Amino acid sequence: MQRTVVLNVVGLTPSLLGDSMPFLTDWSNRGNLATIQPILPAVTCSVQATYLTGKMPKEHGIVGNGWYFREECEVKFWRQSNALIQSPKLWEMGRSLDPSFTCANLFWWYNMYSSVDYAITPRPMYPADGRKIPDLYTHPVEIRSQIQAELGSFPLFQFWEPATSIRSSQWIADTARWTEQRYQPTLSLVYLPHLDYGLQRYPLQSQKVQEDLRSIDQVCQDLIQFYEARQVQVIVLSEYGIAPVDRPIHLNRVLRQQGLLQIREELGLELLDAGASRAFAVADHQVAHVYVADPTDIPKVRALLEATEGVAEVLDETGKQSYGLDHSRAGELVAIAQPNAWFTYYYWLDDRCAPDFARTVDIHRKPGYDPVELFLNPALKFPQIKIAATLLKRRLGGRALLDVIPLDANLVQGSHGRVSKIPDESPVLMTQQAQHLEGGAIAATEVCSLILRHVF
Repeated sequence: MQRTVVLNVVGLTPSLLGDSMPFLTDWSNRGNLATIQPILPAVTCSVQATYLTGKMPKEHGIVGNGWYFREECEVKFWRQSNALIQSPKLWEMGRSLDPSFTCANLFWWYNMYSSVDYAITPRPMYPADGRKIPDLYTHPVEIRSQIQAELGSFPLFQFWEPATSIRSSQWIADTARWTEQRYQPTLSLVYLPHLDYGLQRYPLQSQKVQEDLRSIDQVCQDLIQFYEARQVQVIVLSEYGIAPVDRPIHLNRVLRQQGLLQIREELGLELLDAGASRAFAVADHQVAHVYVADPTDIPKVRALLEATEGVAEVLDETGKQSYGLDHSRAGELVAIAQPNAWFTYYYWLDDRCAPDFARTVDIHRKPGYDPVELFLNPALKFPQIKIAATLLKRRLGGRALLDVIPLDANLVQGSHGRVSKIPDESPVLMTQQAQHLEGGAIAATEVCSLILRHVF
């Protein structure tokens, strides 16, 4: 076996390589680069599950970053149990080929309670007083205290929300070095998400995006040189490309205005009542699963979606089959946005009735993905003072709502999820082992076997 590391540089496409990423550009030129034909939906959880299994969503069951759990009548996003993936994983395949094969999963999704040998992933603590405290889930369990004693706490508040920065990806890179030095896994999977966030917040040509490109390029340079010095071969890949957008689409408002979506009022605010709704949308970037309780409503709902400005396509059962998305967790219909559009989860018709969590960073309570969590409300004159005062109140034992997130979906600058057919906007796979990669394009389902070829 040849020890291998996979660096998942989220959002990297051929169009981003160049002067702002000098190391990765040179490294790819010395090796071989192929674009990856993405799956639908081209979102983190689905793509990673395909890379780890070699299967489409219809087989592994990860139809998005979240979906409607029909038995519970609840929408749930960002679950962490590995048992949700319904196909054999890469490390299980490797172990069947050689029992001495070992794998470290460092921050790839669905990383809890798996059969991987070494696992590190965020698992914040949520005390009853409303605080959110950075912490980790690890396997073996003793890694949790050891790594935080040496590297400090995981910078959770720089991982996702308005304060996101290179610190989180750098910390993950540090854990990769820490793990390699102690365990020397046969295969290491390393998640480096930094580009994902800036490309959703800023225009592609902005100075901030150029700084982000240089920052992650430096992190990759340090990691690649570290691994290559230890005779570990390196694969660099990404999950999707991020396209510029300027049109948010509020499908749930459209469904509500037609009497199909039901809300529940609590303390004067509105909550989506999914179990009581005839139809509602689970928004996930540029793709939305639309769940329809009564099959006789499907033609009406489909016609309504197709007539909505910014919707490019609506998939029925036949359409889902063509994308390998025909799984019981998927919506009865799947809406795909036009290239410059994306779907919000918003269902209220008056911002004064928005639920209290709408103006907070709350990835588990919101019934859909919310990229607006990357922004501070521009209407707040002194947001940092408000944040500091709220956190102080919580530390003193009080309850306080950190409501600093705006409700302006027009702030979002980039999105992903639909399948791009333009090579320069596609995800990439780069390697120095040219014998394993002929260039051109490969299917997302081929990534799993290609990684195994590197190892064996």
